[in-house]
Amino acid sequence: MTDTFPMILWHNPACSTARKALEMIRAAGVEPELRLYLQTGWTADSLAALLSAAGLTARDALRRKDPRAADLGLLSPDTPDAAIFAAMLAHLVLVERPFVQSPRGTALCRPLDRLTALLP
Repeated sequence: MTDTFPMILWHNPACSTARKALEMIRAAGVEPELRLYLQTGWTADSLAALLSAAGLTARDALRRKDPRAADLGLLSPDTPDAAIFAAMLAHLVLVERPFVQSPRGTALCRPLDRLTALLP
């Protein structure tokens, strides 16, 4: 494993896609820093920075499959991005996963083929 190629994986161990991303990163010879965001939470600044680095809006990164997204009215095209962002801060699972950051960029790696461009 190499420390010369730092990577961060915002990880939910219960998510099969996140686990596959971790396997891919390790197979590339990198031991990523794991950010267990469901345990640590987000600050408004940290989530905004992550979305910005990935070139995404809150709507782009919304986990639509979670029932809370519909329950909170977040799936409507009329829902303001600020409301989606606030819901993501209040309900951590509403952020789609996995996010990966490397020297090559930051991306929401769903589908997993987006991860390839970030690997050494």
